[in-house]
Amino acid sequence: MRFNFRFWEKRQAAVTYNGNSSTFADITQTTGTGITERTAVQQTAVSAAIRAIAEPISSLPLVLYKRVKDGRGRAEEHPLYSLLHDTPNELMSAMEFREWITVDAITRGMGFAEIEWDAAGQLKALWPLRAENTTEYYDEQKRTIEYVTFINGVGYKLPAYRVFVIKGPLGGKSLIRLHAEALGLAKATESYGNKFFTNGARPSGVLEHPGSLTDESATRLKASWHAAHGGLENAHRVAILEEGMKYHQISFPPEDAQFLETRKFQLGEIARIFRVPPHKIADLDKATFSNIEHQSMEFLTDSLQPWMIRWEQAITMRLLVGKERQKYYAEHLVEALLRSDTKARYESYQIARQNGWMSPNDILRKENQNPIPVEQGGDTYMVNTAMQPVSVLLKGGEENVKNGTPNPNGPDGNPNSE
Repeated sequence: MRFNFRFWEKRQAAVTYNGNSSTFADITQTTGTGITERTAVQQTAVSAAIRAIAEPISSLPLVLYKRVKDGRGRAEEHPLYSLLHDTPNELMSAMEFREWITVDAITRGMGFAEIEWDAAGQLKALWPLRAENTTEYYDEQKRTIEYVTFINGVGYKLPAYRVFVIKGPLGGKSLIRLHAEALGLAKATESYGNKFFTNGARPSGVLEHPGSLTDESATRLKASWHAAHGGLENAHRVAILEEGMKYHQISFPPEDAQFLETRKFQLGEIARIFRVPPHKIADLDKATFSNIEHQSMEFLTDSLQPWMIRWEQAITMRLLVGKERQKYYAEHLVEALLRSDTKARYESYQIARQNGWMSPNDILRKENQNPIPVEQGGDTYMVNTAMQPVSVLLKGGEENVKNGTPNPNGPDGNPNSE
């Protein structure tokens, strides 16, 4: 996708910068698998953990509200409303934009977008910046933050008011670089398994010849052995050893090296790194029908809620100006997570309806259905009167006695009395 950043002409070119970078660039690893943000996401468990967070966060409706006298209402007149709810720019949907920023924040520690303001100081668009090419610099003496982003090899300075930032956990550090060793072990076991099965699921070994071989003979023997027995296509072929040669295995088979146990353990490691329940990355070893629901609730409160708060507070801080912060605020519609669970959704509506805090039209609005006319009770709030205070029942009996009407609950208000 090619972006037409016409408003970038106002950027100030930056050749060098002496500020303090807030990112981790000096993390080293010894596993030797070269773990980076790009290589880490090639692992299925890492990719699943990232998607488990980024997809729900980006798919939940994000609504800008305004505080009004009797509560709150949707601030559809504010330009930020459509940027968050529909299209942040002319090339992306709201979900595409928010998923881009969230994935960058999960993998690289920060997700960046450039804010386009119009001549009147109103929000016009939000354009994502590639996190691998953007760095935040903090000037401790001036207490200011600036950003440097590289476009086509040219660096540009951006002041804080022109950058929207979502920072991940641990102060915006890259989880992948922080935990490169653990992810490197997962990558190493994956590579070992790939090489093992590529070699026909056989461990490596050596051929012992009773005599001495010339260099030419050894090279020819090695080539012929590999051609006859190397690779998956030659797996399980019978080997014929001549001239008294013997085959010796020199590596541990996977069961001795606890290959499968190591791979399963790394699934738990990855789940811990990204703080997602194991079943979200398809690790169901310890999942049961009874605890999956509890894990799903933990996923909402422990995994998704911190990311929702990061988005909501960053919007207030970066996209609302001055007194707007006192009037407007953004909030995710968490109820959308129940959209696929019809029974749970309807039961929650029933509880709200019977206890008097939702009217029929309140429920219909959440279901995106047309309201019931007011004269037909669409905005009527009702409560279940099956349970009432005793004082109310007794008072009702006294009123009936005064009016000459027998109390249906008995002379003393007790339906069991005679």
